[in-house]
Amino acid sequence: MGHVTSPVEIEITEPLTIENTELGIEEPWAVIVWDDPINLMHYVTYVFKKIFGFPDAKANKLMLDVHEKGRASVFIGDKLEAEKYVYKLHGFGLWATLEQNK
Repeated sequence: MGHVTSPVEIEITEPLTIENTELGIEEPWAVIVWDDPINLMHYVTYVFKKIFGFPDAKANKLMLDVHEKGRASVFIGDKLEAEKYVYKLHGFGLWATLEQNK
């Protein structure tokens, strides 16, 4: 007959985590539109509706964030798609950048 042992308690001192980079998962990227002294508010609203298909209320709220807070996050997703949106926003003359959303 085999020898039976008692269960052993193991103390875990820090949580077990797996880094997303180890899994090949990238954190999402945010497209930020910045306030500028050139573009009018109604034009910024128009661009948001044209590029992202936002309804009037959402496009207007984001435009007000740009105007009043100096910036607005208008998209969060994968890097390639975010880069395409930044390029399109630049084409309409808006100041836009990309940052990793952590």
